[in-house]
Amino acid sequence: VILDRAGIDAQNARMRQQDSSIHDLRALPANLPRALVLEQINGISRAPTRPLYDVQGKPVGAAQLKAITDNLALERVPASRPIQYGLVVHRAALRAFPTELRVFSSQGDTDIDRFQESALFPGDAVAVLHESADGKWVFVSSERYAAWMEKRFVGIGDAAQVFGYGSTGPYRVITGATARTVHTPEEPRVSDLQLEMGVRVPVLSDWPAMTPVNGQQGHGSHVIQLPVRNADGSLALVPALLPRSQDTAADYLPLTPRNLITQAFKFLGERYGWGHSYDTRDCSGFVSEIYRSFGVLLPRNTSAQAVSPALDRTAFSEADGKARRDAAVANLQVGDLVYIPGHVMMAIGQSNGMTWVIHDTSGGSWFDASGKRVHASLNGVSVTPLDPMMASDTARYIDRMTNIQRIGPHTTK
Repeated sequence: VILDRAGIDAQNARMRQQDSSIHDLRALPANLPRALVLEQINGISRAPTRPLYDVQGKPVGAAQLKAITDNLALERVPASRPIQYGLVVHRAALRAFPTELRVFSSQGDTDIDRFQESALFPGDAVAVLHESADGKWVFVSSERYAAWMEKRFVGIGDAAQVFGYGSTGPYRVITGATARTVHTPEEPRVSDLQLEMGVRVPVLSDWPAMTPVNGQQGHGSHVIQLPVRNADGSLALVPALLPRSQDTAADYLPLTPRNLITQAFKFLGERYGWGHSYDTRDCSGFVSEIYRSFGVLLPRNTSAQAVSPALDRTAFSEADGKARRDAAVANLQVGDLVYIPGHVMMAIGQSNGMTWVIHDTSGGSWFDASGKRVHASLNGVSVTPLDPMMASDTARYIDRMTNIQRIGPHTTK
């Protein structure tokens, strides 16, 4: 065991205390001042300054961009507004702007949507700070991210209801890459619902054995409780069925090297999804969800993960030469997170004189037998050796390392 439950609790407490990218929703004021709301929105909804293209490759025009920025409705932010809390009821995209329009930096490249930020999952708590002009979007702050999401995916409740959800067991933790609830036409709000690795849901252990759940007996499933949104936007909690065939556990998994590798490989071959596009995940989401299945809290993005003061960090600068970098790579332990600009990889061990990593990556390059650098559109969760991976004709990934972060017993450096 790398960290026991008490150690993980202490690690998470340190993360919440020391890392500025982690938001304490309960610390927000009961009445949100205009300046705070504008600061949050302007931090993510920055007007594009470079050309953007739509999915057909057509330039996104000035009028189109103006309509999108007008939908921010910044002029409607009052001097003060009461805070609202809610629970996410369906996997929901977090967007830089209140729009479904997908935009790209170049024509023909339709994978990296520049308005896509992240995603939230059923049961995630949010604070609602603002609403778009068209009334279809809300600006929310979650523990790890603040951005726009569709209003239909959040149910509004009071603080006790929101923060009390799942506060006591028993639980089921999703330990597969994903799991799905039973198809229930009687209650479509919890039918075929996708739940991601690490999501923890409360179990209704006292549900009467002979009482159907949404038209089906519960003997072949776990009877769980899920949040839903009522027609008036309010939050409700309803029973749902999570099949026993799905990959789940009674609580977070023990944090061991074997479990880290097992959990990581459950994503092997999954398509890369920038900002959790495609109902999948990107490099930082990948490692976050692996560690979430152990109950470990990590920042959302590589930029924050790589420098988090709450983790056991080894930093590198341009002054660090090959010897120090190679020695650090040779000493990587299973589960260590290796960062290069814009990317994170998880170490899984050494074999045949090389260090191996698993990562969710859009691509990679290396030299072939003839000495030519070749590029592969990996575009998914892949296992590669770290040592031969090249960032350019002359620079290895190892030469570009900015940080190594270790989740384990904390040391002060």
